[in-house]
Amino acid sequence: MKIDHESLKKIAGLAKLHVKPEEEAALLTSMDNVLTWMEQLNEIDTENVEPLTHIMEEVNNWREDKGNNSLSRQDALANAPSKDDTYIKVPKVIE
Repeated sequence: MKIDHESLKKIAGLAKLHVKPEEEAALLTSMDNVLTWMEQLNEIDTENVEPLTHIMEEVNNWREDKGNNSLSRQDALANAPSKDDTYIKVPKVIE
């Protein structure tokens, strides 16, 4: 498949890219190379190849999700620049 100037302009418009006229030739060549490579991949017989879901055979070792109070209120408030007995005070951001 060959990309022409009109196709390039359409693709650039869809991608919201501004392509300078001096960049068009290099971009056309690059896009043509990618499409040629994709056509080569389509020629490979993959009928007996099982789909790959992970590159490695490692399995995630998830820990159980348990809540705990690892930080007391006093410890959490200790480094707050502005606070009262219960909460951290922050500047008002909504009128």
